[in-house]
Amino acid sequence: MRITLSYFIEPSPGEVGWKDRYRYASHAFRFELNGSGEVHDDFIQRINSKAREDGKHPGTEGAGDHWTLGEARNVGSIHSDIWVGTAAELALSNLIAVHPAVGWWRERHYLGKFNKQTRYSLVVSFALPGQDIDIYTPVATTLGIPPVVEIAI
Repeated sequence: MRITLSYFIEPSPGEVGWKDRYRYASHAFRFELNGSGEVHDDFIQRINSKAREDGKHPGTEGAGDHWTLGEARNVGSIHSDIWVGTAAELALSNLIAVHPAVGWWRERHYLGKFNKQTRYSLVVSFALPGQDIDIYTPVATTLGIPPVVEIAI
């Protein structure tokens, strides 16, 4: 499975942020996958406590041993990583969280950026080598995605 998170950051006004790589961006996002056997409430509690740690940038503890890059992916505003494991292991890691990380908006309350909305995209793709299984249809049905109808002329 590959997860890619992309978002727009606002660069730091002035020269603040050039010396500290974590202060160049107005904000940052991270994604996390729950560990196998980590229930919803424990996962949320772990994410919330990591996001509150001052100056810390949450990595991947939940399913960390399955990631190709791990915490190294958390640079810039496009984060992508590949999770490798069995379908049974992945079925137990069935929650994804997107959460905020530190940026210059936190130290500059007077600019009012802490209430600003931001757009992001999260793309999850799967590769099933040697398998001819339709995983799109059950997921699309569950999510309520309307079917695509092709018209031949």
